[in-house]
Amino acid sequence: MQSKEIIELRIVGVVIVSTIIIAIFLKGRWRKAGWLLALVLFVAYCIFFAARPFWIDAQIDKKVNLLRPYLEEHYPNEEWTISTIPHRKDGFKHLNPYYIGVVFRNEPEVTYHYWVESKDNISQKSYSTNKELEELKHLEKRMK
Repeated sequence: MQSKEIIELRIVGVVIVSTIIIAIFLKGRWRKAGWLLALVLFVAYCIFFAARPFWIDAQIDKKVNLLRPYLEEHYPNEEWTISTIPHRKDGFKHLNPYYIGVVFRNEPEVTYHYWVESKDNISQKSYSTNKELEELKHLEKRMK
């Protein structure tokens, strides 16, 4: 578990425990309402933390589907491989899962990283390579 998740869980714990402590000092119907609120908060946070990875996966799939036509338009005679970050696996949780990597077949030693906001707002943000290259074939002008 990474530190961001620990902080999130602590905040959730503090909110739920605070609600329970306040409910203890209340009387009658208010106490029951406080307990019910604590239960609703607990269930809502459980659903949120359980559903969030699936939501991220759905957003990434949507962004990949928006990126494909962009690449076909800008690089019509090229072949490429699209990769995403396996954000659910250990060792990758610190990376932003919304960056999409593209490796072109005629330049396999370079991975170009794209950021997709919408169909009309796609940009190449960076690239990564392990080799010294004099010229990058697919480096977009806006990034230079």
